[in-house]
This record gives sequence, C-alpha cells and structure tokens, in this order.
Amino acid sequence: MEDEFHELTDRVRAELRSPQDLVAYERLLGLARKNTPAGREELARMLIAVERPLWAREIAAFILGCAGDKRAFETLVLLLNYREPVRCATAAHALGRLNDPRTARAAAALATNPLRTAYALHPVRLLVELRAPQSVPALIATLERLLTPHTPYWRVALACVEGLGALGDKRAVPALRAAAVHPRLAAAAAASLARLGVHEDPPAPAEDGAPAKGARGDGSGTGPAG
Repeated sequence: MEDEFHELTDRVRAELRSPQDLVAYERLLGLARKNTPAGREELARMLIAVERPLWAREIAAFILGCAGDKRAFETLVLLLNYREPVRCATAAHALGRLNDPRTARAAAALATNPLRTAYALHPVRLLVELRAPQSVPALIATLERLLTPHTPYWRVALACVEGLGALGDKRAVPALRAAAVHPRLAAAAAASLARLGVHEDPPAPAEDGAPAKGARGDGSGTGPAG
C-alpha cells in the first residue's frame, strides 16, 4: 500500500489548517510506521471518537483496512460513497484488501442505488476487483439502468461494460449487446463481448446516444444524486 498511502498522506497534508492538525497528522503517521497492536487500537478509537476531522478518520481507516482490521469497515464504506472521488478511491483500495464478507454486499448496494449513481464509479470498480457473487448481477442492473439517451453517468456505465467483460460471465451478454448501440459504450461493449466469446457486428450507433431502432433501450432513468 506504500504508493497509495503516500498519495493519501500528501493530499491530507494540504488539508491541515492549524498547528494542532499537524501534530495529530504526525501522530497518525507515527502509528502507521510502528504498526503495532497498541497502535492499531489507538487508530480504531479514532474511528469512533467525536469531533475527529474526516481526514484523520480516513487515514486511520485506510491503515486498518489495508491491515485487514475489520473495525475499519463502516468508515471505509462511508468514504466509498463520499462526494469527493479521491476519497472514494482511497476507500476502495483499502476495502479491496480488508477481506470482509460484508464488502461486496455494501458495494453492490451503493452501485445499484439510483439516488447515488453520481458516486457509483468506485463501488463498480471495487465489485470487479472483488469478483464476488454479487458483482455480476449488480453491474448488469446498474448498466441496464443507465442505458438511456443522454445519461450524465456514462462513465459509470462504461466501468460496468468493461467490468463485465473482465468478469467473464455470459449472463452479461444481453446487457452488453444493449450497450453496444450507445456511441460512448460501443467499442468497450464490443471488446467485452469478444472476451465472452461473442463475436457479432453490433447495430450502428444511433445519433446523440439514442438506441438504434429495434435495440434494447429500456433502462430506467436516474434521479439526482443526493
């Protein structure tokens, strides 16, 4: 986790606002370097202490999560669905190493929640990494919901398309065929279908992202992310 930890601590250092923040920050780094049971106990207490800044809980949860300490789970799931993508990415990295059976269920719930689609990119990518039983059904459901013209969440849909190809489950073929008529998804959908052993000429993409005539385009729209 060395590179990711350095990226996290460099980012957090820019968020410090007082000498007291710097002291707390250096204390966290010291606990990370020591990597002792007593240090992990102190980090775990930080997760539930009142009036701790978010950056302190983020560092503590990242350290514990990468160490496989399941006390970090709740904080990491909160950060996985946070409004700042950089925090989502940090949480996803730690959750991928936590080895907690609850992780896939939580990621699937976040990815498929239509009110949180704006923050679903990293839950989708985490589901691909985990290769859990929930991964393929959640990616299919999320992709099908986003197969509407002019969706602002096409990057989430693209992550689903690419992830379904990587997961190699043929249950994804109908959804990938439907995605192949969307201009921003067509190339990735064709590549994912090929990885699944499906080789065909996809329908010509319609203009402005609208489904071609006769193609599936029945995914429901998404509400505003809250």
